[in-house]
This record gives sequence, structure tokens and C-alpha cells, in this order.
Amino acid sequence: MSLAIEEAKLASRRLEVPVGAVLVRASTGEVLASHHNTVDEEDDPTAHAELKCIRDGAKRLGGWRYLAETTLYVTLEPCPMCAGAVLNARLGEVVWGAPNPLIGGDGSWLPIMGDGGGADVAEADVDEPEDAVRSCSIPGGGGPVRPHAFKPTLVVRRRVLEEECAALMRSFFRERRDASKAAREVARAEAEDADPPRTSS
Repeated sequence: MSLAIEEAKLASRRLEVPVGAVLVRASTGEVLASHHNTVDEEDDPTAHAELKCIRDGAKRLGGWRYLAETTLYVTLEPCPMCAGAVLNARLGEVVWGAPNPLIGGDGSWLPIMGDGGGADVAEADVDEPEDAVRSCSIPGGGGPVRPHAFKPTLVVRRRVLEEECAALMRSFFRERRDASKAAREVARAEAEDADPPRTSS
């Protein structure tokens, strides 16, 4: 997850939403792919860190069917698009950091990946995997009506290094709001200078 956080920081420096992801071979920990969001840079709404890792990981392993042997680490709860890709690519495990209340695909908005344990689940410490691990084959809990047809046993670990991951998002959007406010104030001042108030004679 620390590597994914470094990727997220790189995205932030490039003015992209700070999400980073790393795909590793589960048996050895070998890093197969490491990416951050490049939606604005590529002008591509699908250029999410998770999707880029899945694509590169499949190439590296010699085919997408080998992705069952991998774990994806991502700093933010995957969106529905990425959650769907995770399931259809049949990854073995996903580990995410901060919940995504707006469009999270693991229960914060839609429970695509598992039992709906996104923003509503209690904070889980990385040293307590029994509290952090859920399977999408577990019934109830507000999750899907039935397990995913192709990947009924996806393992999900949630809220790993949550505060560090969330802090990146908060800082990024605070800076964007501040920059937008400053730009509006400059534009207002320029408009006032260009059109000074008229005085009666």
C-alpha cells in the first residue's frame, strides 16, 4: 500500500485525482504493475489506476486468466467501473485504503465487490485481518443478491492505511477549492479595474 500511496502522490503533483494502485503476484509479492490516475492527462475517463494495473498485469503474466494469482492494492475504494473490472478479471484479492462515499463500488455507494462494507464498516486495522477481510460469497450485509457469476470468492481487505490515503484526497480537493476561489477573486478584481465605478458630475 505504501507504493500505491507514492503513486497517488505523483498523481496529485500532476493535478490528477490522487489515486494510486499496485498489482502484485500474491505468492511472491513481486510488483507486476504500478500506476496512478491519468484521466486528465490522457483525456480518458477510463484511465484509472486500477484498470491500468489490470491491463499491464495481464500482459506481464501472459494473459488475464493468470490475474487470479494477484492482489491489487489501491488507495481509494474502487469505483463501480473498476470494481466491475476487478470481478471480470477475476483478481484474487483487493486491498483498499480510504472509503469513497460518493461513488465507491464496495458498499459506500454500490456493493459490487462484496458485502457492502465500504463507508459503513468499522475501521479495520491492518494487523487484524479477521476484521478487515470479507468475501463476496458471504450472504446478507447489504451486498449483492447473489455472488458474482465469475468470481464468487473475491477477498477484500478494507481501510488499510486509511488515514494516510484519505489525507491525500482531502488535501488535493482543498487545494483545488482554494485555487478556484483565488482565481475567482482575481477575475473579479480585474473586472472591477476594467470597469471602474462611475461618479456623478
